[in-house]
Amino acid sequence: MELDLILDTSRKGIALGIYAAGKPVCEHFEPESRGENLGRILDAALEQAKVALDDVKRVLVTLGPGSFTGLRTGIAFCEGLCFSGKRSLYGISTLKALRSLCADENSVVVLYARTGFFYVGTQTEELFIPVEEALQKFEDLKIASFVVDHRSAEEERLKALVQKTNAQLIVSEGNEIAPFCKFFAEVEPNIVQSANYIQPSYYERRGAEGVIR
Repeated sequence: MELDLILDTSRKGIALGIYAAGKPVCEHFEPESRGENLGRILDAALEQAKVALDDVKRVLVTLGPGSFTGLRTGIAFCEGLCFSGKRSLYGISTLKALRSLCADENSVVVLYARTGFFYVGTQTEELFIPVEEALQKFEDLKIASFVVDHRSAEEERLKALVQKTNAQLIVSEGNEIAPFCKFFAEVEPNIVQSANYIQPSYYERRGAEGVIR
């Protein structure tokens, strides 16, 4: 049996899933857990699924943007799992991954970055951008669907724009990782890449907006 492992530590807590041909074998979500619990969570998932770590052949980890500590811990953990060469390591931008939660191509992912700033992912770019500029961009692009985290969903100006434009609003709970399985099969290297060493995504300030790296 060849299995896939997906890990997301870029958002709140830890979301980990084991999948066979895109179908869930076991999923764990601990919203309050931190990196030191990753080994325990993986062991529990393997035991629940009644499979061995050797059955896992591919590992996908989210690269951010998101929690600095969570990203570093999650990526290092997955690199350790793949260090032996027994399994392949894949990295995916959290913003691109979350766009898979919405079928609408004219959608955008909005994550809270810090006071007054959003992380924004569209079909063509990923940005660290002031809230006001983000809202203007959404209106200009006539965004039809928003995938947001809870902190962004509480932003009154964003709520007003969603109501004004009658857009769809999808609030991510932090545990939705099953849709990420599709990225194992993607051929576009800008969406998912096999790598021996991967780095988390941060941002660089450039004038009024930042480009995520």
